[in-house]
Amino acid sequence: MSMYRQIWLALILTTLLSLAGALLASTFSARNYLEEQLRMKNTDNAASLALSLSQRKADAVEIDLAVSALFDNGHYESIKVVDPLGKEIAARAATSDEFDAPIWFVHALPLFSAPGMAQVSNGWNQVGTVTIVSSTRFAYRTLWESTTRMVGALAFAGLLGGWLGTLILRRLKQPLNAVIAQAQAIAERHFVTTPESNVPELRQLTSAMNSTVLLLKKMFADEATRLEAVRKEANTDPLTGLSNRSYFMAQLLAAVEIEDAQSGALLLIRIANLAEVNKHLGRAATDEFLKSVAEVLNVYAHKVPNALAARLNGADFGMLLPFTEAQPLADELLRALVAATSAYVPQGPVAFIGAGKFNYGVDLGTLMTQVDTAIAGAEADGVNAVRDATALNMDDAPRSNEQWLKLIQQAVQQRETKLGSYPVADFSKHLVHRECPLRLMFGNDWLPAGRFLPIAERLGLSATLDAIAIALGVDELNADAQLPGLAINLSARSLEDEGFLKNLRILLLANPAASKRLWLEVPENGAYAHFDAFTEFCKQFSDTGCRIGLEHFGRQFSQIGLLHDLKLDYLKVDASFIRDINANPGNQTFLKGLIGIAHNIGLKIFAEGVATRDELDTLATLGFDGATGPGVSVALANT
Repeated sequence: MSMYRQIWLALILTTLLSLAGALLASTFSARNYLEEQLRMKNTDNAASLALSLSQRKADAVEIDLAVSALFDNGHYESIKVVDPLGKEIAARAATSDEFDAPIWFVHALPLFSAPGMAQVSNGWNQVGTVTIVSSTRFAYRTLWESTTRMVGALAFAGLLGGWLGTLILRRLKQPLNAVIAQAQAIAERHFVTTPESNVPELRQLTSAMNSTVLLLKKMFADEATRLEAVRKEANTDPLTGLSNRSYFMAQLLAAVEIEDAQSGALLLIRIANLAEVNKHLGRAATDEFLKSVAEVLNVYAHKVPNALAARLNGADFGMLLPFTEAQPLADELLRALVAATSAYVPQGPVAFIGAGKFNYGVDLGTLMTQVDTAIAGAEADGVNAVRDATALNMDDAPRSNEQWLKLIQQAVQQRETKLGSYPVADFSKHLVHRECPLRLMFGNDWLPAGRFLPIAERLGLSATLDAIAIALGVDELNADAQLPGLAINLSARSLEDEGFLKNLRILLLANPAASKRLWLEVPENGAYAHFDAFTEFCKQFSDTGCRIGLEHFGRQFSQIGLLHDLKLDYLKVDASFIRDINANPGNQTFLKGLIGIAHNIGLKIFAEGVATRDELDTLATLGFDGATGPGVSVALANT
């Protein structure tokens, strides 16, 4: 039996015992009072009748008439007059046993009417004795009415007490429920604090629980800080603080190999005559020179969301940009580099920049060769310059917003849409779910999501395309009951569209079986950029049965503390941390710590972009729950 029920039972029993005691005490007191009143009435009436008869010196006939007159008013049970020898002179007795109260009440509380007696005399001679017994009928009525009023008053008092008890219990129950919910949240690896109660004992409990939660949060924050330092050490250049070559190349490789990665531009920046600058300035000044170059690149990388700047080797730097028209930014960047390094290189060229476009499916070696050739052309001129590489593997897709809008709308209206399919499996080669990015038919080709989704988002069409993808996914899940799960990528901007969220909720609630196998994931950078909308999305859809997670996770690892209270289900670690993981001890340390934190807050964690068997085996030893990528597809195909 719960504590609340025990308290309620104690309150009810205590109240009932108190009310029963009060009722019995009141009833017996009233009965005693009425019996005393009857005795006094009998005595007074007997004395009054005897005095009246004595003063009139009545004979037997007059006595009989007086007794009859008094008896007929109906208040007496019996009146009797006897002479000194005990002979009856006059007598009247009631024959009815009716009472103005329930018979069970009469039997339960019998009233005794003590007879009243008085002497009738004639001078100094005794004529007889009067005995009067009043009827208890009216006394029972009075006692019954008094008892019922007392029961009503006590019942009202009991209800009032119960209402007050309810208020008090509710006041106690709220902080207790909050503490219980907090304890359950901790058990589910979600750390929340609760307001302290006004009740001293409960205040101590909530204070202790809050202290525990804060301590756990601090432990996770300290571990996250430590791992962020490990991540930076493994993936950044120690001199400039920019990303290092291995991390940059992994990001670039993911951009051309992952279907939902967006098109972009690659800038390679080569510092002119670095060896001669080093001879002229010395090592310390050259280091400062390189830091000033890195500072300019870092400023421009932060100006552009999702851009990445890196130092590739001694004289070479690189930038990845999330758009293909990079020439204006490259020109501006070159001017900024010349201005920032004028104190170190007052004359002669400072840098040469090569720019190239890329999208899904581009061969990385060919891309690097073409951009490097562009740099060589700039170097040959011997002056600060930007050279654009030949467009690579870029079809005649439209470039204006109007053309993109027309073709996307045409594909949607003609239902030229479908889902791609990439397996996500555990390390026992069991399919966990399929990752299904949306594709649109443009002309005779199915265009991958990375080509049109960034443009669709800019045109305000992301919610429309996400709704189509989810509807296709739900249909596929309904058609194939054996499919363990299906993941749909959502744009973070869609989460700010109330109409999209309303229709999505209606769809999921109407298809509960499919919803339980649906995985909805948002890119890490989008979730943090629209964090309030993402938080509200997690709250609204926690009861639909679908799983919610983040993809491309790890680039903003330092903000993992924000995820504690979101009740996410999983994370997919970005492919840039997975590439060549078998040969990267620094990233292994980082990922092992990340997995520990994720598991401690109840998240499953998957790896993206796995390419080789060695990577797959290393991920299994690190503790990942599963993986996706070309290597996984090959492993499943060979089972």
